[in-house]
Amino acid sequence: MTLLRDIVGNPFRPVIFDFTWLTSTVVALARQMYDGRDFSLMPILADALQDAGCDNEAILNHCRCDGPHVRGCWVVDACLGHT
Repeated sequence: MTLLRDIVGNPFRPVIFDFTWLTSTVVALARQMYDGRDFSLMPILADALQDAGCDNEAILNHCRCDGPHVRGCWVVDACLGHT
């Protein structure tokens, strides 16, 4: 169930992702995690998103949770335009 939440988020509380948050830092972090399949940078991604103006608790909490996080993570995919 935890992996499913990482991939699709909470279907009962959809999140609207503001694409103004896609700074070069956010995209570079997401790309590095996606390509390397190493999601240890998720808390740093949360900080970068927050610096870009993101105040969505679902997104920030997801990035800061222990995971597990996998390729296909809904936040990383949104940062890369895969959704």
